Amino acid sequence: MQVLVIGSGYVGLVAAVGFAEAGHKVLGIDVDVAKINKLRQGVSPIYEPGLDEWLARHQASGQLAFSLDLADGIRQADAAFICVGTPQSEDGSADLQYVLQVATQIGQAMGLRDRDASPLVVVDKSTVPVGTAARVAAAIASETDRAFEVVSNPEFLREGCAIDDFVKPDRVVVGCRSDHAERVMKGLYGKFLEASGGLWLRMDPASAELTKYAANAMLALRISFINEIAGLCEKVGADVQCVRDGIGSDHRIGKFFLNPGPGFGGSCFPKDLQALLKVGRENGQPLRALEATVEANRHQKQVLALKIKRYFRCQAGVPSPLAGRRFAVWGLAFKAHTDDIREAMALELIDSLSSLGAELVVHDFEAMPNVRAKVGDRVSYADDPMSACDGADALLIATEWPQYAKADLSAVAGRLKTRLMFDGRNLFRPEAMKADGWTYHSIGRPPVGPSANPAVIAVP
Repeated sequence: MQVLVIGSGYVGLVAAVGFAEAGHKVLGIDVDVAKINKLRQGVSPIYEPGLDEWLARHQASGQLAFSLDLADGIRQADAAFICVGTPQSEDGSADLQYVLQVATQIGQAMGLRDRDASPLVVVDKSTVPVGTAARVAAAIASETDRAFEVVSNPEFLREGCAIDDFVKPDRVVVGCRSDHAERVMKGLYGKFLEASGGLWLRMDPASAELTKYAANAMLALRISFINEIAGLCEKVGADVQCVRDGIGSDHRIGKFFLNPGPGFGGSCFPKDLQALLKVGRENGQPLRALEATVEANRHQKQVLALKIKRYFRCQAGVPSPLAGRRFAVWGLAFKAHTDDIREAMALELIDSLSSLGAELVVHDFEAMPNVRAKVGDRVSYADDPMSACDGADALLIATEWPQYAKADLSAVAGRLKTRLMFDGRNLFRPEAMKADGWTYHSIGRPPVGPSANPAVIAVP
């Protein structure tokens, strides 16, 4: 099939290379000249494992190309995917201006299609609130009398393994009202579903739009739930990892998204929760469990900073004991295998500790350029994890890169002033850390080590 993918951000690029992999002819569209030039060279503007390789391979084969003008491919296209951003507005709602701009442009270009051509299937791939399909249809119809249909096809990709998720879906959700639109969508995804055994779920557009928000809300709720339990574990002397194993072994619950940590971040969960809450308020249906989820996550992002402040006895109105202290920070992205720093806990650490006079030396395998662009020289940047530790008072772990979990902790200890670690990702076993002489603080587990109790610490 002939496919237009409009928008070359995270969702658009993965969709473009994915459909090319399935043998479809794909034209990626963006208005950013510099971005298009990079893409034509096989260089992705975002980090996602495998993306550069797929970009280069499918452009070389002729299955994938990029253009600045969606009119270049509108005549022959079977489907046009809208994959532009829906940033959060001041009131929490999703800003649809870019989606509707693209819809208008599609309508204006539809005159290039033959009158007897099959209806163009226009696909909302961006995360959009209920009712967007109808608004997109109205925007297109105001510009053309050519045949088209609007479909809602939400994405369920995880940053860091998005390509694998796209080509091996556990389900494909399609909100459409005609058999023609369903046939086109099945033609696009059929190869992937055959390989993965995933489900094909046809529904109305409104249900498809809400499914995306509801899925992310459920996952966010699970994260905040286990983080709340982790906080209680610390108070009562329980181990959240044991509790997780105990409840996760129930087949009705499962272990997915029950990993305690610094809260959720990234481009989806925070924004989508706010958008869903706004939809609830507008329709007189407050979503109280999700309101609590948002508040719990806001607190959780401060947990590691609070542990550090408590350890060093930071008190309001008292000169900061963190002034002049140096901390190594491992991890800046909101999760491993991405360079995305949106809503990342590391940014909270930087703001909180640097405001008290602490010096931070940071490292991440992919996200340092993004952090440098955001915070500049408020922190120092290390070329590798070990050099970040040189002369530091403590090591702080903010992102679960697997390389950090495999670090030689004896070598790390030799670089630090003392064996002190605050682990926001629970990468290590407390009993092993204690046996190796570390003072070790993690999430939802009792602190261990010779100086684990801040009440008895002598702070110079």
